[in-house]
Amino acid sequence: MRSFLIQLSGAGLLCALSLATAHAATGGEPVAVPQVDVAPCLAATAADDMDKAVTACAAVIDNKTAKEDLIKALIARGALYARHDQVDRAIADDSRALLLDPTLADIFNARGELWLKKGDKPKAVQDFGAALRIDPNHEKAKANHKAMARELERIGAQMAVAGKPSFNCARARLAVERAICGNRELADLDREIFASNARAIREARNAGEAKALQREQDDFIARRNAGYGRPGYDLKKAMQERLQRLNGVDGY
Repeated sequence: MRSFLIQLSGAGLLCALSLATAHAATGGEPVAVPQVDVAPCLAATAADDMDKAVTACAAVIDNKTAKEDLIKALIARGALYARHDQVDRAIADDSRALLLDPTLADIFNARGELWLKKGDKPKAVQDFGAALRIDPNHEKAKANHKAMARELERIGAQMAVAGKPSFNCARARLAVERAICGNRELADLDREIFASNARAIREARNAGEAKALQREQDDFIARRNAGYGRPGYDLKKAMQERLQRLNGVDGY
């Protein structure tokens, strides 16, 4: 028992000495965390030096750094990633910066443009809107938000007619018409053929050319109606070929 107390006493003394040494070394103040200079990170990203920037910015971001410098490093590295098409990494840095300071209109707009690159239009619109709530006069955000609003409107219009052919399915009488009405892909093809034919006629150089184009369309419809259901007839292929002929090799 006495031996145990002696050991315990020795351990306690060592602990006390260790604490006293640490206390004396700092003058009784908590140990200060050295600040990492953000300048090399900013310089490397400005020079578009990916190798140096990754190291220099990580030294700032991955250590206990003043909030202001941390935000600067995140924004700088995020912009560098964006320039090099590393979209996910750029979004991650911008998102972290926005968590630290949700008043950064420029960064909301920048992240919106990155969401747009990823094809996530709803998130892009949300970020452009956030930028405008912070700064209603933000020119880039205004332009981006306006363009996206128009795009979403167009997408909405397309969705409204998706899977619907150019004719009224309630009046479909022919077997081929019922087949088109019952297949979304064929219905979309029919609508595209109708629209492309209308455009071709509208852009015809004269009335004679317009009539010739319409006769060609009428002939296609007649062949389609007569051929459907016969052995070897591929309705989808015939419609795709007609659309390609109307739009040309380049799709217009």
